Amino acid sequence: MAKIFIDAEGKVLGRLCSYIAKNALLGNEVIVCNIEKCVISGDRRHVIETYLQRRRRGKSPRWGPKYPKRPDLVFRRALRGMLPYKKEKGKKALRRIKVFIGVPEEFKDANFIKLEEFDKSKFKIPKFVTLEEVCRELGWKG
Repeated sequence: MAKIFIDAEGKVLGRLCSYIAKNALLGNEVIVCNIEKCVISGDRRHVIETYLQRRRRGKSPRWGPKYPKRPDLVFRRALRGMLPYKKEKGKKALRRIKVFIGVPEEFKDANFIKLEEFDKSKFKIPKFVTLEEVCRELGWKG
């Protein structure tokens, strides 16, 4: 159907995921850039500890559950939870979503839509942490 370009800088992770999941289920191709700059609301220490606990969960790293370190994969994991990914329509919707760290050369001149309703400044979020900071605590070296 349509291609939607989204710049995730300063957008709240959960709100952005629900918007993207809804559009992907409708059949739109969604391309998200600057994913490492999106924010997670909440106390910094609590958010990081929650993600570390998800990463350490399980008996052995070999068996899982496996939780990623990279910002684009952490975002896709959060997005996957908002899609019926075990059904055919959810699998197709997940394939229609492309997530990038930074802005690739091919999308430099793309017309990114403005999502002011998801901006952290509108909601006056007093405490937040960027996805990049969380992933660095998880062990991402990028």
